[in-house]
Amino acid sequence: MSKNWSASFRHNFQRPETVDEAVDRLMLILDGEQKVALAVMREEDLVDLHFSLGLAIRNAFGLHVPGSKLLTSCNNAIHPGASYNTVDPDDASGVIIGELWRALQL
Repeated sequence: MSKNWSASFRHNFQRPETVDEAVDRLMLILDGEQKVALAVMREEDLVDLHFSLGLAIRNAFGLHVPGSKLLTSCNNAIHPGASYNTVDPDDASGVIIGELWRALQL
């Protein structure tokens, strides 16, 4: 699902800081066929995207960068109001993919 993400694109844009911004960005990046493929997946099968779309999200959106605001936003999505951050980049990309999938269900 990340076939149209060029290397220069991944390095020349402002990274999203919230889950909503990440979903909005993905809605712009993914083409219609990719959106349909994601939309028809069963929610329990989204984990299958871990090494494809999930990897692209982790790398392009800087989820491994210390102090990532997006990582904190993903943590808040899982643990609302928590004063700690226990979400790792793998979990965070899963949160984003899940929210993207939900947005495509409309």
